[in-house]
Amino acid sequence: MTVRTIEVRERVMARNDELAAGVRARLAEHGVVALNLMSSPGSGKTTLLERTLAVLGEPLDIAVVTGDCQTQNDADRLAAHTARLVQAVVTGGACHLDALQLSDALDHIDLGKTRLIIVENVGNLVCPASWDLGEKSRVILFAVTEGEDKPLKYPKMFEKADWVVITKTDLLPHVPFDVERAVRYCLQINPRLQFIHISAMTGHGMNAWFDFLRQSIRPLAGV
Repeated sequence: MTVRTIEVRERVMARNDELAAGVRARLAEHGVVALNLMSSPGSGKTTLLERTLAVLGEPLDIAVVTGDCQTQNDADRLAAHTARLVQAVVTGGACHLDALQLSDALDHIDLGKTRLIIVENVGNLVCPASWDLGEKSRVILFAVTEGEDKPLKYPKMFEKADWVVITKTDLLPHVPFDVERAVRYCLQINPRLQFIHISAMTGHGMNAWFDFLRQSIRPLAGV
């Protein structure tokens, strides 16, 4: 008797990659850039996006898609800072967003009036690393309230990222976090990483973050 093993995970991932390619092509057709924002829970993603929408939401025509396991609390918070529809994807316990979910969210976004889409992925440093959403860049938020060795514990996330935003820098006087060591560990995993250091609460470093967002849309938008 012959037994044939079906690699279900590989087939699911292959299908996701196909959908991600479709998302990428669809965004390129409209000149829209998508950023995939990932982190541990509690790193400050929603607070950063609140500050971002308040300053650049309309100037950069930003749309937001949020992913959460059980609630749309983050989407509700962000909706208070923009007149645009904030897409809330409640995964029902799943630990990441996938390309199909983003594709469905795009159906409700006016891409003709959008230049930048920021995806707030589910707070998790494992699962989201494996799922291409069709984004242009992956951005990891790395809070100073976490251990410096996060890149060594979760290397795949940092291997596939483009930027690391070190957050909550206002707390540095109160926590035993060595920024230089954290950056060194990040670069040990991925020498191509670029860094921004911010405190969304005090405003420290926010101009560097805003400049990054402006630069992100220029290659496609031509501005």
